[in-house]
Amino acid sequence: MHDKNKRFLRILLSQGILLFFVALCIYFQITTEGIFLNKDSLRMILLQASINTILAVGMTLVIITAGIDLSVGSVLAIAGVIAMNVLIHACPVTGWWAKPIWWSMPIAIVVSLLTASLVGVLCGLHNGLPITRLGVPPFIATLALMTIARGGAYLVTGGFPVGPLPREFTRVIGEGSILGVPLLVVVALSVAAGGHFILTRTTFGRHVYATGGSEQAARLSGVDVKRVKLIVYAFCGLLSGLAGFLLAGRLGAGDPKSGLGFELNAIAAVVLGGTSLMGGVGTVLGTLLGAVVISSLNVGLVLMGVSEFYQMVIKGYVILMAVVLDQLKGRVGK
Repeated sequence: MHDKNKRFLRILLSQGILLFFVALCIYFQITTEGIFLNKDSLRMILLQASINTILAVGMTLVIITAGIDLSVGSVLAIAGVIAMNVLIHACPVTGWWAKPIWWSMPIAIVVSLLTASLVGVLCGLHNGLPITRLGVPPFIATLALMTIARGGAYLVTGGFPVGPLPREFTRVIGEGSILGVPLLVVVALSVAAGGHFILTRTTFGRHVYATGGSEQAARLSGVDVKRVKLIVYAFCGLLSGLAGFLLAGRLGAGDPKSGLGFELNAIAAVVLGGTSLMGGVGTVLGTLLGAVVISSLNVGLVLMGVSEFYQMVIKGYVILMAVVLDQLKGRVGK
């Protein structure tokens, strides 16, 4: 292949996700007769992308280290139901919601948020410790926790949703906004900005890339590879717990069935965003774009009236296409 052709193909592949997104928007705008890009549809796209973005930021760091986390959807569920149980039954201010005490709701929100975060971190450590200390492959360790956490969520709730949650809580978390921007979107963008800062402006971020690029080389360079991986999985668990808290606030209940298939959406967003499954390469900004693409695809197909079963098939092929593009980029770059 000539150098000019190779350079052109490399540019095309590197910008493939952006070109695909533009084409997708044009296609849906035409087929839905202008509905796709109206205010309500855009709001739905951003809200759907928010939870996935939070999960995908943690997944980005995990995949950059050449790992995988299949448990994020289940961790979201168990963190959400435990936090909502604390919110309703254990928090000392729960009995005061009927009274106009202004500071009771902020305390309840903080307590339940800390609970969800703690559960998420513990689940992340449950993944990270077997991987780093016992040499268990990430696929197996996280697959095991996916089942354990989902079962735990059902045990905690007896299989029933925790709720309904107080209207004050869902109004703040699920419907709240900052300067007209939904709170969920603000939190997702803040998480993405934080993840981008960690990867691009900190020593730990450089260690994450080094670990994924070559564990042996990173270790010889003085990087504590096991510590890096443990922190990355704990961080991914933390964000899963946060996502569980926010999703419960949006749904108005802590549902043990929530988060089913969310791990696939998160992985799809990460891979679509250009992060290599082989590790060592990836950006949070790319993941953010990938999450918006996945959400746009979902909303666009719904507006077109496409069956949910066909949506699953189409999404699967989109993921496959992203992996193929990743492989092509690797070959062209050689």
